[in-house]
Amino acid sequence: MYRAVTDSIEVVVRPQFSPEQSQPEKNKYFWTYAVEITNHGEETIQLRHRRWEITDGNGQRQDVRGPGVVGEQPILKPGETFRYASGCPLTTPQGIMVGQYEMVRESGSRFNVQIPAFSLDSPFETRKLN
Repeated sequence: MYRAVTDSIEVVVRPQFSPEQSQPEKNKYFWTYAVEITNHGEETIQLRHRRWEITDGNGQRQDVRGPGVVGEQPILKPGETFRYASGCPLTTPQGIMVGQYEMVRESGSRFNVQIPAFSLDSPFETRKLN
């Protein structure tokens, strides 16, 4: 589990390697990840945009941007949690993801919420400590 809190908004990510969607012999690796976004603040917010930085095991970086998440721009009242699941394909057996959500408060002010960096590790790669 990976966790970050920005301006009373908590983001928890749980990545998991997906062997049934991976083909290591073809350099195709796939992870699913579950995300929980909880509004611990006192004002209603809406998730408007997302930005991901995905880096594979070779250091190749891909930026992914777009409106909302999984086709939604959820509104979270104080105390509410929004949950969704998504996935990430790579051509290497490991990688890392990190990002931001752009939120807007009821008052109209915008702010960014950090998505914690999380590692994508498959059983097909031996971890090396630096």
